[in-house]
Amino acid sequence: MIKDKLKLLPKKSGCYLMKNSDGIVIYVGKAKNLFNRVKSYFTGRVTGKTQKLVSEIVDFEYIVTGSELEAFILEINLIKKYDPKYNILLKDDKSYPYIELTSEQFPRLVVKREININKKKADLYGPYPNVYAARRLVNLINRLYPLRKCEKMPRKECLYYHIEECLGYCTHKNIEISDMVNEIKQILNGNDEILINKIYGKMNKHSENMNYEQAYELKKELDYIKVVFEKQKVELNDGINRDIFNYYSDKGYISIEVFFLRNGKLVEGNNKILPIISDEKETLEYFIVDFYSKKNISPKEIIVPSIVNHEMLEKILETRVITVQKGIKKRIFDMAYDNAKINFETSIELIYRNEERNYDANNNLGKLLNIKNLHVIEAFDNSNLFGTFTVSAMVTFIDGIPSKKDYRKFKISFEGNDDVGSMKEVIYRRYYKVLMNNLRKPDLILVDGAVNQINAAKNILKELNLNIKICGLKKDKHHKICALVDGDTLKEINIERDSNIFFLLTRISEEVHRFTINYHRTIRSKSNLNSLLDEVEGLGSVRKKELMKYFGSLKKLKEASLEEIEKIVPKKVAITLYTFLKNK
Repeated sequence: MIKDKLKLLPKKSGCYLMKNSDGIVIYVGKAKNLFNRVKSYFTGRVTGKTQKLVSEIVDFEYIVTGSELEAFILEINLIKKYDPKYNILLKDDKSYPYIELTSEQFPRLVVKREININKKKADLYGPYPNVYAARRLVNLINRLYPLRKCEKMPRKECLYYHIEECLGYCTHKNIEISDMVNEIKQILNGNDEILINKIYGKMNKHSENMNYEQAYELKKELDYIKVVFEKQKVELNDGINRDIFNYYSDKGYISIEVFFLRNGKLVEGNNKILPIISDEKETLEYFIVDFYSKKNISPKEIIVPSIVNHEMLEKILETRVITVQKGIKKRIFDMAYDNAKINFETSIELIYRNEERNYDANNNLGKLLNIKNLHVIEAFDNSNLFGTFTVSAMVTFIDGIPSKKDYRKFKISFEGNDDVGSMKEVIYRRYYKVLMNNLRKPDLILVDGAVNQINAAKNILKELNLNIKICGLKKDKHHKICALVDGDTLKEINIERDSNIFFLLTRISEEVHRFTINYHRTIRSKSNLNSLLDEVEGLGSVRKKELMKYFGSLKKLKEASLEEIEKIVPKKVAITLYTFLKNK
Protein backbone atom coordinates (compact mmCIF):
# COMPACT_ATOMS: atom_id res chain seq x y z
CA MET A 1 0.00 0.00 0.00
CA ILE A 2 2.74 2.47 1.00
CA LYS A 3 4.85 1.55 -2.06
CA ASP A 4 1.94 2.31 -4.37
CA LYS A 5 1.24 5.65 -2.66
CA LEU A 6 4.90 6.65 -2.88
CA LYS A 7 4.75 6.46 -6.69
CA LEU A 8 1.87 8.94 -6.74
CA LEU A 9 3.57 11.60 -4.63
CA PRO A 10 3.86 14.97 -6.43
CA LYS A 11 7.16 16.82 -6.70
CA LYS A 12 5.65 19.88 -5.05
CA SER A 13 5.83 21.54 -1.66
CA GLY A 14 3.43 20.47 1.06
CA CYS A 15 2.87 18.66 4.35
CA TYR A 16 2.81 14.95 5.10
CA LEU A 17 1.13 13.13 8.00
CA MET A 18 2.49 9.74 9.12
CA LYS A 19 -0.03 7.37 10.76
CA ASN A 20 0.28 4.22 12.85
CA SER A 21 -1.84 1.05 12.78
CA ASP A 22 -4.58 2.76 14.83
CA GLY A 23 -4.86 5.59 12.31
CA ILE A 24 -3.29 8.06 14.77
CA VAL A 25 -1.06 10.79 13.35
CA ILE A 26 2.37 10.22 14.89
CA TYR A 27 4.42 12.72 12.87
CA VAL A 28 3.80 15.81 10.74
CA GLY A 29 6.46 17.20 8.42
CA LYS A 30 6.84 19.70 5.62
CA ALA A 31 8.78 19.42 2.39
CA LYS A 32 9.83 21.55 -0.53
CA ASN A 33 9.53 18.37 -2.62
CA LEU A 34 7.02 15.85 -1.21
CA PHE A 35 8.18 13.06 -3.53
CA ASN A 36 11.81 13.21 -2.41
CA ARG A 37 11.16 13.84 1.27
CA VAL A 38 8.51 11.16 1.98
CA LYS A 39 10.25 8.58 -0.21
CA SER A 40 13.50 9.04 1.75
CA TYR A 41 11.89 7.58 4.88
CA PHE A 42 11.27 4.24 3.18
CA THR A 43 14.11 3.92 0.67
CA GLY A 44 17.08 5.57 2.38
CA ARG A 45 19.09 4.37 5.40
CA VAL A 46 17.45 5.56 8.61
CA THR A 47 18.69 5.27 12.19
CA GLY A 48 17.75 6.27 15.72
CA LYS A 49 14.38 7.92 16.25
CA THR A 50 13.69 8.02 12.50
CA GLN A 51 14.02 4.25 12.37
CA LYS A 52 11.60 3.96 15.29
CA LEU A 53 9.16 6.29 13.52
CA VAL A 54 9.32 4.34 10.26
CA SER A 55 8.71 1.06 12.10
CA GLU A 56 5.35 2.43 13.30
CA ILE A 57 4.15 3.93 9.99
CA VAL A 58 1.43 1.97 8.19
CA ASP A 59 -0.02 4.82 6.17
CA PHE A 60 0.50 8.46 5.29
CA GLU A 61 -1.39 11.42 3.88
CA TYR A 62 -0.14 14.57 2.22
CA ILE A 63 -1.43 18.07 1.46
CA VAL A 64 0.01 20.05 -1.45
CA THR A 65 0.67 23.78 -0.87
CA GLY A 66 1.64 26.65 -3.12
CA SER A 67 5.01 27.30 -1.45
CA GLU A 68 7.36 26.11 1.27
CA LEU A 69 6.15 29.01 3.44
CA GLU A 70 2.55 27.83 3.14
CA ALA A 71 3.71 24.29 3.95
CA PHE A 72 5.47 25.52 7.10
CA ILE A 73 2.41 27.45 8.34
CA LEU A 74 0.20 24.43 7.61
CA GLU A 75 2.67 22.16 9.42
CA ILE A 76 2.51 24.31 12.56
CA ASN A 77 -1.31 24.23 12.55
CA LEU A 78 -1.40 20.45 11.96
CA ILE A 79 1.01 19.84 14.84
CA LYS A 80 -1.21 21.94 17.13
CA LYS A 81 -4.23 19.93 15.99
CA TYR A 82 -2.81 16.40 16.28
CA ASP A 83 0.00 16.83 18.86
CA PRO A 84 1.97 13.94 17.24
CA LYS A 85 4.25 11.93 19.51
CA TYR A 86 7.39 12.35 17.37
CA ASN A 87 6.91 16.10 16.94
CA ILE A 88 6.76 16.47 20.72
CA LEU A 89 10.39 15.31 20.84
CA LEU A 90 11.43 18.40 18.85
CA LYS A 91 9.77 20.99 21.09
CA ASP A 92 11.69 23.34 23.37
CA ASP A 93 10.12 23.51 26.83
CA LYS A 94 12.53 26.14 28.14
CA SER A 95 11.11 29.56 28.95
CA TYR A 96 13.15 32.40 30.35
CA PRO A 97 12.20 35.03 32.92
CA TYR A 98 11.82 38.67 31.94
CA ILE A 99 11.61 41.81 34.04
CA GLU A 100 8.53 43.94 33.41
CA LEU A 101 8.32 47.62 34.23
CA THR A 102 4.56 47.96 34.66
CA SER A 103 2.66 50.64 32.76
CA GLU A 104 0.84 52.00 35.84
CA GLN A 105 1.01 55.66 36.89
CA PHE A 106 3.55 54.63 39.53
CA PRO A 107 5.26 51.58 37.99
CA ARG A 108 6.64 48.49 39.72
CA LEU A 109 9.30 45.97 38.69
CA VAL A 110 7.93 42.44 38.30
CA VAL A 111 9.69 39.20 37.35
CA LYS A 112 7.61 37.35 34.75
CA ARG A 113 8.12 33.90 33.27
CA GLU A 114 4.74 33.56 31.58
CA ILE A 115 4.66 36.58 29.30
CA ASN A 116 2.35 38.00 26.69
CA ILE A 117 4.54 38.03 23.57
CA ASN A 118 2.20 40.57 21.95
CA LYS A 119 2.84 43.09 24.70
CA LYS A 120 4.91 46.16 23.87
CA LYS A 121 8.52 45.05 24.09
CA ALA A 122 9.61 48.36 25.64
CA ASP A 123 8.04 47.21 28.94
CA LEU A 124 9.83 43.83 29.03
CA TYR A 125 13.56 43.35 29.58
CA GLY A 126 15.48 40.13 29.21
CA PRO A 127 15.64 37.24 28.94
CA TYR A 128 17.61 36.51 32.11
CA PRO A 129 19.50 33.23 32.69
CA ASN A 130 17.19 32.20 35.53
CA VAL A 131 14.59 33.52 37.97
CA TYR A 132 17.24 33.99 40.67
CA ALA A 133 19.25 36.40 38.50
CA ALA A 134 16.14 38.38 37.52
CA ARG A 135 14.86 38.64 41.11
CA ARG A 136 18.26 39.65 42.43
CA LEU A 137 18.44 42.53 39.96
CA VAL A 138 14.86 43.61 40.78
CA ASN A 139 15.61 43.54 44.52
CA LEU A 140 18.78 45.57 43.98
CA ILE A 141 17.03 48.23 41.88
CA ASN A 142 14.25 48.43 44.47
CA ARG A 143 16.86 49.11 47.16
CA LEU A 144 18.61 51.76 45.08
CA TYR A 145 15.49 53.55 43.85
CA PRO A 146 12.30 54.43 45.79
CA LEU A 147 9.98 52.64 43.37
CA ARG A 148 6.49 51.56 44.32
CA LYS A 149 6.67 48.09 45.96
CA CYS A 150 3.03 47.24 46.76
CA GLU A 151 0.86 45.39 44.26
CA LYS A 152 -2.24 46.97 45.81
CA MET A 153 -2.07 50.51 47.18
CA PRO A 154 -2.35 50.37 50.98
CA ARG A 155 -4.36 52.93 52.96
CA LYS A 156 -1.28 54.56 54.44
CA GLU A 157 2.51 54.56 54.16
CA CYS A 158 4.17 51.22 54.89
CA LEU A 159 7.63 50.31 56.18
CA TYR A 160 9.27 50.93 52.79
CA TYR A 161 8.31 54.60 53.05
CA HIS A 162 9.88 54.96 56.48
CA ILE A 163 13.18 53.36 55.38
CA GLU A 164 13.23 55.63 52.30
CA GLU A 165 12.74 52.86 49.74
CA CYS A 166 9.36 54.22 48.61
CA LEU A 167 8.02 57.76 48.08
CA GLY A 168 4.62 56.97 49.62
CA TYR A 169 2.64 56.78 46.39
CA CYS A 170 -0.42 55.65 48.35
CA THR A 171 -0.87 59.08 49.98
CA HIS A 172 1.29 61.43 47.87
CA LYS A 173 -0.28 61.49 44.44
CA ASN A 174 1.57 64.32 42.66
CA ILE A 175 5.06 62.80 42.51
CA GLU A 176 7.34 63.34 39.51
CA ILE A 177 9.33 60.16 38.83
CA SER A 178 10.08 60.35 35.09
CA ASP A 179 13.85 60.88 35.62
CA MET A 180 14.04 57.92 37.99
CA VAL A 181 12.09 55.68 35.60
CA ASN A 182 14.32 56.66 32.66
CA GLU A 183 17.42 55.81 34.71
CA ILE A 184 15.95 52.41 35.63
CA LYS A 185 15.17 51.74 31.97
CA GLN A 186 18.79 52.48 31.07
CA ILE A 187 19.98 49.99 33.70
CA LEU A 188 17.59 47.33 32.40
CA ASN A 189 18.90 48.06 28.90
CA GLY A 190 22.40 47.16 30.06
CA ASN A 191 23.93 50.47 31.19
CA ASP A 192 26.16 49.02 33.91
CA GLU A 193 27.92 52.33 34.58
CA ILE A 194 24.74 53.94 35.99
CA LEU A 195 24.07 50.90 38.17
CA ILE A 196 27.61 50.66 39.55
CA ASN A 197 27.78 54.40 40.30
CA LYS A 198 24.42 54.22 42.05
CA ILE A 199 25.64 51.33 44.23
CA TYR A 200 28.81 53.24 45.13
CA GLY A 201 26.76 56.30 46.04
CA LYS A 202 24.42 54.29 48.26
CA MET A 203 27.36 52.47 49.91
CA ASN A 204 29.08 55.76 50.76
CA LYS A 205 25.85 57.15 52.23
CA HIS A 206 25.42 54.09 54.47
CA SER A 207 29.07 54.28 55.54
CA GLU A 208 28.77 57.97 56.45
CA ASN A 209 25.72 57.13 58.58
CA MET A 210 27.65 54.20 60.12
CA ASN A 211 25.19 51.68 58.65
CA TYR A 212 28.04 49.31 57.93
CA GLU A 213 25.89 46.21 57.61
CA GLN A 214 23.80 47.75 54.79
CA ALA A 215 26.98 49.02 53.13
CA TYR A 216 28.48 45.52 53.24
CA GLU A 217 25.34 44.02 51.71
CA LEU A 218 25.59 46.47 48.81
CA LYS A 219 29.30 45.62 48.46
CA LYS A 220 28.31 41.97 47.92
CA GLU A 221 25.77 43.04 45.31
CA LEU A 222 28.45 45.13 43.59
CA ASP A 223 30.80 42.13 43.44
CA TYR A 224 28.00 40.02 41.95
CA ILE A 225 27.13 42.66 39.34
CA LYS A 226 30.80 42.97 38.32
CA VAL A 227 31.03 39.19 37.82
CA VAL A 228 27.88 39.27 35.68
CA PHE A 229 29.17 42.13 33.53
CA GLU A 230 32.59 40.45 33.22
CA LYS A 231 30.84 37.55 31.45
CA GLN A 232 29.21 40.02 29.06
CA LYS A 233 32.43 41.34 27.51
CA VAL A 234 31.52 39.76 24.15
CA GLU A 235 29.62 42.60 22.50
CA LEU A 236 28.86 44.34 19.21
CA ASN A 237 28.53 47.88 20.61
CA ASP A 238 25.48 48.65 18.49
CA GLY A 239 22.79 48.49 21.18
CA ILE A 240 20.70 45.94 19.21
CA ASN A 241 18.86 42.95 20.67
CA ARG A 242 19.58 39.80 18.69
CA ASP A 243 19.55 36.01 19.07
CA ILE A 244 22.08 33.72 17.40
CA PHE A 245 21.32 30.07 16.54
CA ASN A 246 23.95 27.52 15.55
CA TYR A 247 24.17 23.74 15.75
CA TYR A 248 26.28 20.60 15.77
CA SER A 249 24.91 17.20 14.75
CA ASP A 250 26.10 13.59 15.02
CA LYS A 251 24.76 10.09 15.74
CA GLY A 252 21.14 11.00 14.93
CA TYR A 253 21.03 13.99 17.31
CA ILE A 254 21.35 17.74 16.87
CA SER A 255 22.74 20.10 19.52
CA ILE A 256 21.26 23.60 19.09
CA GLU A 257 22.91 26.57 20.79
CA VAL A 258 21.11 29.90 21.26
CA PHE A 259 23.03 33.04 22.24
CA PHE A 260 21.09 36.04 23.57
CA LEU A 261 22.66 39.42 22.83
CA ARG A 262 20.87 42.33 24.48
CA ASN A 263 21.87 45.89 23.63
CA GLY A 264 24.81 44.39 21.77
CA LYS A 265 26.08 42.36 24.78
CA LEU A 266 26.13 38.58 25.11
CA VAL A 267 24.09 37.94 28.24
CA GLU A 268 23.14 34.25 28.14
CA GLY A 269 23.24 31.01 26.17
CA ASN A 270 20.88 28.06 25.98
CA ASN A 271 21.51 24.55 24.66
CA LYS A 272 19.03 21.89 23.58
CA ILE A 273 19.86 18.42 22.25
CA LEU A 274 17.13 16.83 20.13
CA PRO A 275 16.74 13.70 18.00
CA ILE A 276 16.77 14.27 14.24
CA ILE A 277 13.50 12.87 12.90
CA SER A 278 13.58 14.19 9.33
CA ASP A 279 16.72 16.24 8.60
CA GLU A 280 18.79 19.01 10.15
CA LYS A 281 17.13 21.77 8.14
CA GLU A 282 13.57 20.87 9.07
CA THR A 283 14.50 20.24 12.72
CA LEU A 284 16.23 23.63 13.01
CA GLU A 285 13.41 25.55 11.35
CA TYR A 286 10.76 23.90 13.49
CA PHE A 287 12.79 24.44 16.68
CA ILE A 288 13.35 28.16 15.97
CA VAL A 289 9.66 28.85 15.25
CA ASP A 290 8.55 26.85 18.30
CA PHE A 291 11.11 28.73 20.42
CA TYR A 292 9.29 32.02 19.79
CA SER A 293 5.75 30.71 19.40
CA LYS A 294 4.58 31.15 22.99
CA LYS A 295 7.31 31.85 25.52
CA ASN A 296 10.20 33.95 24.25
CA ILE A 297 10.14 37.40 22.67
CA SER A 298 11.69 37.64 19.20
CA PRO A 299 14.44 40.30 19.10
CA LYS A 300 15.18 42.87 16.41
CA GLU A 301 17.55 40.49 14.61
CA ILE A 302 18.04 36.70 14.49
CA ILE A 303 21.16 35.09 13.03
CA VAL A 304 20.72 31.53 11.73
CA PRO A 305 22.77 28.89 9.84
CA SER A 306 22.76 29.07 6.06
CA ILE A 307 20.99 25.69 5.65
CA VAL A 308 17.67 27.09 6.90
CA ASN A 309 15.33 29.20 4.82
CA HIS A 310 15.93 32.53 6.55
CA GLU A 311 13.54 34.40 4.26
CA MET A 312 10.71 32.06 5.22
CA LEU A 313 11.55 32.39 8.95
CA GLU A 314 11.59 36.17 8.57
CA LYS A 315 8.03 36.18 7.27
CA ILE A 316 6.77 33.82 9.99
CA LEU A 317 8.55 35.49 12.93
CA GLU A 318 8.03 39.03 11.56
CA THR A 319 11.54 40.12 12.45
CA ARG A 320 14.87 40.35 10.64
CA VAL A 321 16.48 36.91 10.06
CA ILE A 322 19.94 36.77 8.47
CA THR A 323 22.99 34.59 7.86
CA VAL A 324 26.53 35.88 8.39
CA GLN A 325 29.81 35.24 6.53
CA LYS A 326 32.42 37.48 8.20
CA GLY A 327 33.16 40.00 10.94
CA ILE A 328 32.46 39.96 14.66
CA LYS A 329 28.95 38.54 14.12
CA LYS A 330 30.54 35.55 12.37
CA ARG A 331 32.99 35.09 15.27
CA ILE A 332 30.14 34.99 17.80
CA PHE A 333 28.18 32.70 15.45
CA ASP A 334 31.18 30.32 15.34
CA MET A 335 31.45 30.51 19.13
CA ALA A 336 27.84 29.28 19.30
CA TYR A 337 28.87 26.31 17.13
CA ASP A 338 31.78 25.51 19.49
CA ASN A 339 29.39 25.58 22.46
CA ALA A 340 26.90 23.36 20.63
CA LYS A 341 29.62 20.80 19.96
CA ILE A 342 31.00 20.87 23.51
CA ASN A 343 27.52 20.47 25.01
CA PHE A 344 26.83 17.56 22.66
CA GLU A 345 30.06 15.74 23.53
CA THR A 346 29.55 16.15 27.29
CA SER A 347 25.85 15.18 27.28
CA ILE A 348 25.30 12.52 24.63
CA GLU A 349 26.30 9.54 26.79
CA LEU A 350 23.89 10.65 29.53
CA ILE A 351 21.15 11.03 26.90
CA TYR A 352 21.80 7.48 25.69
CA ARG A 353 21.59 6.14 29.26
CA ASN A 354 18.37 8.06 29.93
CA GLU A 355 16.90 6.70 26.72
CA GLU A 356 17.70 3.18 27.80
CA ARG A 357 16.02 3.76 31.15
CA ASN A 358 13.02 5.72 29.82
CA TYR A 359 12.18 4.92 26.21
CA ASP A 360 13.40 1.33 26.28
CA ALA A 361 11.72 0.68 29.63
CA ASN A 362 8.48 2.14 28.24
CA ASN A 363 8.69 -0.04 25.11
CA ASN A 364 9.48 -3.18 27.14
CA LEU A 365 6.54 -2.46 29.45
CA GLY A 366 4.32 -2.25 26.37
CA LYS A 367 5.58 -5.62 25.14
CA LEU A 368 5.08 -7.15 28.58
CA LEU A 369 1.43 -6.01 28.65
CA ASN A 370 0.78 -6.65 24.93
CA ILE A 371 0.20 -2.94 24.28
CA LYS A 372 1.31 -2.06 20.79
CA ASN A 373 3.15 1.28 20.69
CA LEU A 374 2.76 2.24 24.35
CA HIS A 375 2.99 6.03 24.35
CA VAL A 376 0.91 7.66 27.10
CA ILE A 377 0.54 6.40 30.68
CA GLU A 378 -1.79 8.08 33.18
CA ALA A 379 -1.39 7.12 36.85
CA PHE A 380 -3.74 7.89 39.78
CA ASP A 381 -3.39 8.08 43.56
CA ASN A 382 -5.68 9.10 46.45
CA SER A 383 -4.96 10.77 49.76
CA ASN A 384 -6.94 11.68 52.90
CA LEU A 385 -6.39 12.34 56.58
CA PHE A 386 -8.56 10.05 58.70
CA GLY A 387 -11.28 10.34 56.09
CA THR A 388 -11.02 14.14 55.70
CA PHE A 389 -9.55 16.40 52.99
CA THR A 390 -9.95 13.62 50.43
CA VAL A 391 -8.17 14.32 47.13
CA SER A 392 -6.91 12.46 44.08
CA ALA A 393 -4.32 13.33 41.48
CA MET A 394 -3.11 12.10 38.12
CA VAL A 395 0.33 12.24 36.52
CA THR A 396 1.12 11.62 32.85
CA PHE A 397 4.20 9.95 31.41
CA ILE A 398 4.84 10.14 27.66
CA ASP A 399 7.38 7.62 26.33
CA GLY A 400 8.69 7.12 29.85
CA ILE A 401 9.14 10.83 30.60
CA PRO A 402 6.86 12.90 32.90
CA SER A 403 4.69 15.46 31.08
CA LYS A 404 3.90 17.93 33.86
CA LYS A 405 1.63 20.11 31.76
CA ASP A 406 -0.75 17.11 31.65
CA TYR A 407 -0.88 16.56 35.43
CA ARG A 408 -4.34 16.97 37.01
CA LYS A 409 -5.75 17.44 40.55
CA PHE A 410 -9.16 16.34 41.82
CA LYS A 411 -10.92 17.37 45.02
CA ILE A 412 -13.20 14.44 45.88
CA SER A 413 -16.86 15.36 46.45
CA PHE A 414 -17.30 13.26 49.63
CA GLU A 415 -15.39 12.77 52.86
CA GLY A 416 -14.42 9.35 54.16
CA ASN A 417 -11.71 6.73 54.01
CA ASP A 418 -12.99 5.10 50.83
CA ASP A 419 -10.25 4.47 48.28
CA VAL A 420 -12.57 2.52 45.99
CA GLY A 421 -15.19 5.28 45.98
CA SER A 422 -12.48 7.89 45.36
CA MET A 423 -11.11 5.85 42.47
CA LYS A 424 -14.55 5.55 40.88
CA GLU A 425 -15.15 9.28 41.10
CA VAL A 426 -11.78 10.37 39.74
CA ILE A 427 -11.81 7.85 36.87
CA TYR A 428 -15.31 8.94 35.89
CA ARG A 429 -14.51 12.65 36.03
CA ARG A 430 -11.28 12.29 34.10
CA TYR A 431 -12.51 10.10 31.24
CA TYR A 432 -15.96 11.61 30.93
CA LYS A 433 -14.12 14.86 30.22
CA VAL A 434 -11.81 13.05 27.77
CA LEU A 435 -14.89 11.78 25.91
CA MET A 436 -16.82 15.05 25.95
CA ASN A 437 -13.86 17.17 24.80
CA ASN A 438 -12.38 14.55 22.46
CA LEU A 439 -9.07 14.62 24.34
CA ARG A 440 -6.17 12.24 23.87
CA LYS A 441 -6.75 8.87 25.54
CA PRO A 442 -3.90 7.09 27.34
CA ASP A 443 -2.61 3.69 26.26
CA LEU A 444 -2.32 2.52 29.87
CA ILE A 445 -3.91 3.50 33.19
CA LEU A 446 -2.07 2.73 36.44
CA VAL A 447 -3.91 2.80 39.75
CA ASP A 448 -2.39 2.72 43.21
CA GLY A 449 -3.59 -0.56 44.64
CA ALA A 450 -4.56 -4.01 43.51
CA VAL A 451 -7.81 -5.82 42.67
CA ASN A 452 -10.39 -3.50 44.30
CA GLN A 453 -9.07 -0.33 42.70
CA ILE A 454 -8.63 -2.07 39.34
CA ASN A 455 -12.21 -3.35 39.34
CA ALA A 456 -13.54 0.06 40.35
CA ALA A 457 -11.70 1.73 37.45
CA LYS A 458 -12.71 -1.02 34.98
CA ASN A 459 -16.39 -0.69 35.87
CA ILE A 460 -16.35 3.05 35.24
CA LEU A 461 -14.54 2.67 31.92
CA LYS A 462 -17.08 0.02 30.91
CA GLU A 463 -19.93 2.44 31.67
CA LEU A 464 -18.19 5.04 29.49
CA ASN A 465 -17.67 2.43 26.76
CA LEU A 466 -13.89 2.97 26.82
CA ASN A 467 -11.41 0.18 26.21
CA ILE A 468 -8.15 1.21 27.92
CA LYS A 469 -5.70 -1.19 29.54
CA ILE A 470 -5.60 -0.90 33.36
CA CYS A 471 -2.96 -2.23 35.76
CA GLY A 472 -2.48 -1.89 39.49
CA LEU A 473 0.71 -1.07 41.37
CA LYS A 474 0.73 -3.44 44.33
CA LYS A 475 2.76 -2.21 47.33
CA ASP A 476 4.38 -4.00 50.24
CA LYS A 477 4.18 -2.92 53.89
CA HIS A 478 6.95 -0.38 53.24
CA HIS A 479 4.87 1.20 50.47
CA LYS A 480 7.28 -0.08 47.82
CA ILE A 481 6.15 -1.71 44.57
CA CYS A 482 6.23 -5.49 44.87
CA ALA A 483 4.24 -6.46 41.78
CA LEU A 484 2.30 -5.23 38.78
CA VAL A 485 -1.29 -6.52 38.66
CA ASP A 486 -2.70 -7.14 35.18
CA GLY A 487 -6.14 -5.56 34.94
CA ASP A 488 -7.43 -8.17 32.47
CA THR A 489 -6.42 -11.35 34.31
CA LEU A 490 -5.94 -9.88 37.83
CA LYS A 491 -2.75 -11.92 38.01
CA GLU A 492 0.44 -10.51 39.49
CA ILE A 493 3.34 -9.92 37.13
CA ASN A 494 6.65 -10.05 38.93
CA ILE A 495 9.14 -7.45 37.75
CA GLU A 496 12.88 -7.87 38.25
CA ARG A 497 13.96 -5.21 40.74
CA ASP A 498 17.09 -4.34 38.78
CA SER A 499 15.21 -3.96 35.48
CA ASN A 500 14.44 -0.71 33.67
CA ILE A 501 10.72 -1.56 33.81
CA PHE A 502 10.84 -1.66 37.61
CA PHE A 503 12.72 1.64 37.60
CA LEU A 504 10.04 3.24 35.40
CA LEU A 505 7.11 1.92 37.47
CA THR A 506 8.80 3.05 40.69
CA ARG A 507 9.37 6.49 39.24
CA ILE A 508 5.72 6.78 38.16
CA SER A 509 4.51 5.55 41.57
CA GLU A 510 6.71 7.99 43.50
CA GLU A 511 5.78 10.89 41.22
CA VAL A 512 2.02 10.40 41.50
CA HIS A 513 2.34 9.91 45.27
CA ARG A 514 4.42 13.11 45.61
CA PHE A 515 2.01 15.12 43.47
CA THR A 516 -1.04 13.85 45.38
CA ILE A 517 0.48 14.43 48.83
CA ASN A 518 1.53 17.99 47.90
CA TYR A 519 -2.00 18.75 46.73
CA HIS A 520 -3.43 17.20 49.92
CA ARG A 521 -1.14 19.37 52.07
CA THR A 522 -2.22 22.48 50.16
CA ILE A 523 -5.91 21.72 50.68
CA ARG A 524 -5.35 20.92 54.34
CA SER A 525 -3.27 24.06 54.88
CA LYS A 526 -5.94 26.29 53.33
CA SER A 527 -8.58 24.66 55.49
CA ASN A 528 -6.45 25.12 58.62
CA LEU A 529 -5.89 28.75 57.64
CA ASN A 530 -9.61 29.30 57.20
CA SER A 531 -10.36 27.70 60.58
CA LEU A 532 -7.65 29.73 62.28
CA LEU A 533 -8.93 33.00 60.82
CA ASP A 534 -12.38 32.30 62.32
CA GLU A 535 -10.81 32.94 65.75
CA VAL A 536 -9.59 36.46 64.90
CA GLU A 537 -11.89 39.37 65.68
CA GLY A 538 -12.57 41.69 62.76
CA LEU A 539 -12.11 39.12 60.00
CA GLY A 540 -15.25 38.55 57.96
CA SER A 541 -15.66 36.29 54.96
CA VAL A 542 -14.38 38.89 52.46
CA ARG A 543 -11.18 39.65 54.39
CA LYS A 544 -10.55 35.94 55.04
CA LYS A 545 -10.88 35.25 51.33
CA GLU A 546 -8.42 38.06 50.48
CA LEU A 547 -5.89 36.77 53.04
CA MET A 548 -6.17 33.21 51.75
CA LYS A 549 -5.81 34.37 48.15
CA TYR A 550 -2.76 36.52 48.94
CA PHE A 551 -0.83 34.19 51.28
CA GLY A 552 -2.18 30.81 50.15
CA SER A 553 -1.15 28.85 53.25
CA LEU A 554 -0.93 29.04 57.03
CA LYS A 555 2.87 28.77 56.86
CA LYS A 556 3.23 31.82 54.63
CA LEU A 557 0.80 33.86 56.73
CA LYS A 558 2.75 33.03 59.92
CA GLU A 559 5.99 34.10 58.23
CA ALA A 560 4.49 37.40 57.00
CA SER A 561 5.50 40.72 58.54
CA LEU A 562 3.00 43.14 60.03
CA GLU A 563 3.55 45.45 57.06
CA GLU A 564 2.65 42.66 54.61
CA ILE A 565 -0.56 41.85 56.49
CA GLU A 566 -1.46 45.56 56.55
CA LYS A 567 -1.53 45.49 52.75
CA ILE A 568 -4.62 43.26 52.93
CA VAL A 569 -6.51 44.33 56.08
CA PRO A 570 -6.77 47.53 58.19
CA LYS A 571 -3.96 48.23 60.64
CA LYS A 572 -5.98 47.46 63.78
CA VAL A 573 -7.09 44.06 62.44
CA ALA A 574 -3.58 43.38 61.11
CA ILE A 575 -2.06 43.97 64.57
CA THR A 576 -4.65 41.67 66.16
CA LEU A 577 -3.98 38.93 63.59
CA TYR A 578 -0.19 39.36 63.76
CA THR A 579 -0.20 39.15 67.59
CA PHE A 580 -2.54 36.15 67.49
CA LEU A 581 -0.28 34.25 65.07
CA LYS A 582 2.88 34.99 67.08
CA ASN A 583 1.22 33.77 70.28
CA LYS A 584 0.18 30.59 68.46
